[in-house]
Amino acid sequence: MFSHSDINFPLLRQRAFNLRWAALPEGVIPLTAADPDFPCAPQISEAIVKFSQDRYFSYAPAEGYAFFKEAVAKFFIEKRNVPTEPSLVFPTDSAAHGIHAVCRGFLEKGDEAIVFNPVDFLFKYSVEAVGGVAISFPVPLNPAEGIDFNLLEKLITDRTKIICLCNPLNPTGKLFSVAELMVLGAIAIKHNLIILSDEIWSDIVFEPNKFVSIASLNSAIQAHTITVTGYSKSYGLAGLRVGAVIAPSESHFQRILIAAEQPSTIHGCNVLGQVAVATALNDCQDWLADFLSHLTQMRTLVVDGLNKFPGFNCALPQACYLAFPDISASGKNASEWHAIFLEQAKVAVVPGLPQWFGNRAEGHLRLSFATSKETIEEALYRMQHVISI
Repeated sequence: MFSHSDINFPLLRQRAFNLRWAALPEGVIPLTAADPDFPCAPQISEAIVKFSQDRYFSYAPAEGYAFFKEAVAKFFIEKRNVPTEPSLVFPTDSAAHGIHAVCRGFLEKGDEAIVFNPVDFLFKYSVEAVGGVAISFPVPLNPAEGIDFNLLEKLITDRTKIICLCNPLNPTGKLFSVAELMVLGAIAIKHNLIILSDEIWSDIVFEPNKFVSIASLNSAIQAHTITVTGYSKSYGLAGLRVGAVIAPSESHFQRILIAAEQPSTIHGCNVLGQVAVATALNDCQDWLADFLSHLTQMRTLVVDGLNKFPGFNCALPQACYLAFPDISASGKNASEWHAIFLEQAKVAVVPGLPQWFGNRAEGHLRLSFATSKETIEEALYRMQHVISI
């Protein structure tokens, strides 16, 4: 199911954009955007085909189809220990749009949101897009290191409204511990802040690490937490543009729904995306377990391979199918290695530039390993050959 022969490379070269196969020259291996090379679970495509055979693609309810809301709520109750209900769940046309909607709903011009550094650029982008101010909070680059919560609290002012939590953390692969989440929750309660918890990577966690949703800790923390998640990382549904928001109360739900502009039909999650997610959550857990087993092997392969490169130091990610090697001792910066690997090795990686992850990502590269063993081995061979020249 996750072998080299299971990947349809000709189709990827036609359809996989966003820095991937279809967006790069022929012959380049993309270890770039965090999107799996493998096809989705067969149950998902079968469900979409079955839904499509009726030939009706009418508008869905702005707040989401009941079957979607029920599947997501059931997942959060049973798998995440978050006591929620379907009425507090709604689909968005991506996790990114969910983040944007929360920022739009709870930030006014000049309001501040604390954004971890490094982290995916979408937090800062969303905060600033609605007139807010993104306050950078430095976090460790090694996923095994702890968080300086004293520094975080010092960053809070009377303009602070949101703490943006990405758990697991893209790009470092850090998984937040229960103790860390408890401290973060206590700070949010003390200062009456919203925790915007992006949990899109929460399915991709490597043993013996265990994911804990911050909203599951206690009712007081849950009351301050808005959870956003998506299904592109774990189920390969990026092109279906579907995510979910779980609100802590009806008032939060309505505020975010209006901010998302879904009642006006300006935005809204497509019906096939909702069918896909409900099927994934209800019927594809065995597929996901097999995918995670494969990724665990690929993590070892990539990290061990990168650590053989002179001047490269790659920590073992606790979660996410991303390697984030420190290349500061190599004598070249991230942009230089990006160009060398692309032009000479025909391997595309993501340079750790401020516009992608914040300025603390400098001196690092990010590589996705959601592909086959053969593809990774070939990429590492090419990169090693270029380094050895």
